[in-house]
Amino acid sequence: MKIALLGYGKMGQIIERFALERGHEVVLKINIDNVDDLTTSNLSKADVAIDFSAPDAALSNIYACFDANLPVVVGTTGWYGQLQEVKNECLSRNNTLLYGSNFSIGVNLFFHMNEILAKLMNDYPAYEVQVEEIHHTQKLDSPSGTAMTIAEGIIDNMDRKKEWVNELVGTPFEDILKKEQVLIESHRIEHVPGTHTVVYSSEVDEIELKHTAHNRSGFALGAVVAAEWLQNKQGFYNIADIFNFK
Repeated sequence: MKIALLGYGKMGQIIERFALERGHEVVLKINIDNVDDLTTSNLSKADVAIDFSAPDAALSNIYACFDANLPVVVGTTGWYGQLQEVKNECLSRNNTLLYGSNFSIGVNLFFHMNEILAKLMNDYPAYEVQVEEIHHTQKLDSPSGTAMTIAEGIIDNMDRKKEWVNELVGTPFEDILKKEQVLIESHRIEHVPGTHTVVYSSEVDEIELKHTAHNRSGFALGAVVAAEWLQNKQGFYNIADIFNFK
């Protein structure tokens, strides 16, 4: 499989290592220094693109892949406000895209467990729920896409919760939290790949569901596995489509 890497920072370099180990070839590497090389001609040399760029570059990268009729795996977050627009464009043009807020197998297991726990806690209103996320200071978006997915998993399975709000610790937060809201508390600390915690608290006890990434390797390997899974498929997919949790 020939891969175009859109975003060649720390994540892109780890993705390249896993891709090569699994017998693939990287035929294009795009970063901030060579964006002019992101052309239809260059993209046409690849079988699939993997995007781990930046929120302000993701949309243009996606549409460049659509123009080249190149399947694309998108691990960048921060563009989900345009998700429906991108989905419509993908399907109307018969393109192929797979996106996810987190490609780690462990995190996707965590997502599934989070939904099960939210269903269970739906019958116990004495417990208040909160999501906490910690990432390195280079992470540009807040909250993390992973934290949003966690919060949405709670909202989808808990009648008393309708929306989430974000507090980036260290910045002003003047909102008064409403009962129907899930708070996502975001922390930015040096050298933390990613830690996500769901906390259910009552007057008598507390329950935590937590995932701690030790490094970026799980995300990178998952992105390559997703690219392999996408071969010979057409349509608009989420990383959850890869898994078959019972």
